[in-house]
Amino acid sequence: MRPLRYSINVTLDGCCHHEAGLPPDEESMRYWTAEMERADALMFGRVTYKMMESAWRKPAMDRWPDWMDEWQMPFAETIDRARKYVVSSTLSGVDWNAELVRGDLGQAVQRLKQEPGEGLWVGGVTLPLALADLGLIDEYEFLVQPVLAGRGPTLLAGLRERIQLELVDRHEFRSGAVAMRYRPT
Repeated sequence: MRPLRYSINVTLDGCCHHEAGLPPDEESMRYWTAEMERADALMFGRVTYKMMESAWRKPAMDRWPDWMDEWQMPFAETIDRARKYVVSSTLSGVDWNAELVRGDLGQAVQRLKQEPGEGLWVGGVTLPLALADLGLIDEYEFLVQPVLAGRGPTLLAGLRERIQLELVDRHEFRSGAVAMRYRPT
């Protein structure tokens, strides 16, 4: 069975909003590129899918936009070509190498986990909360940024039951950020 990994940037005070002062740098982009390359497919909810697509989908002119630095391109290429599953009850369809996931979330994700492969990667805020509540996440990876946001959505806010975790890996960045990977005990 392939594992489901939840990965996200988070501030020291638990904020996980993409606009909370968490700008990527070259080192963290290399890290996230490698993490996404470890996955057979990415899983997003509707909001995260639309946000990622608007930023990282290769334009029709087959050329990355001018705002993108060269060190961001490996990440952009990786996420652009990745297989994606989008969990949504409101979208009528998806593209960008994506398939819509509907119906019972637990059953659908269990089926995806039972397919052969190295793993599934999930990002975002709302979908991972539902997956954590269902006990479907096999690894939690938090890239903790040395920032206090003071506002915004917080990591897994509303979790129904406490999940005890054990640290299985840790990586420190020159920026002061720390990536920590945990597994449920």
